[in-house]
Amino acid sequence: MAVDRKTVILVLMFICGLLAGVLLTGLLSPQQVPRVKQVVYTERAPQPVGPYSQAVTSGDFLFLSGQIGIDPATGNITGTADEQTTRAMENLRAVLQESGLSFDDVVQTRIYIVNMSDWTAVNGVYGSYFTGPYPARATVQTAGLPKGALVEIEMVAQMR
Repeated sequence: MAVDRKTVILVLMFICGLLAGVLLTGLLSPQQVPRVKQVVYTERAPQPVGPYSQAVTSGDFLFLSGQIGIDPATGNITGTADEQTTRAMENLRAVLQESGLSFDDVVQTRIYIVNMSDWTAVNGVYGSYFTGPYPARATVQTAGLPKGALVEIEMVAQMR
């Protein structure tokens, strides 16, 4: 069976074209660069009081460590549960802003509270920082918190 030289050349050109197309598609397609865990830190929030970071990014999320009502300028914690809640929320705002985020990006929160009789005051302050749709949330009573705090709040935010 004789094969025409022109046919062989056309078949080879077709195969080369296919290979080039596959190769170029792989090179020109945007590649997902995996995000690595990165620490977020700002001086506008208190220094961690233990071996943890203010926040850590992983994948598409920012995990914010619990904040208590420590004034970052003085390192002191004072005031009522609602005053401590305000300070904790401002500390969390500073960490969110350091990451280019806001409370609108928060998808989950956990509130730890020493005395459930403070729940109404804490809930009122906390709620003033959000507009709907609200993040998922849990509120847990605890026997105690670091530095004698009355409230601690942690969050998870979705990166933009």
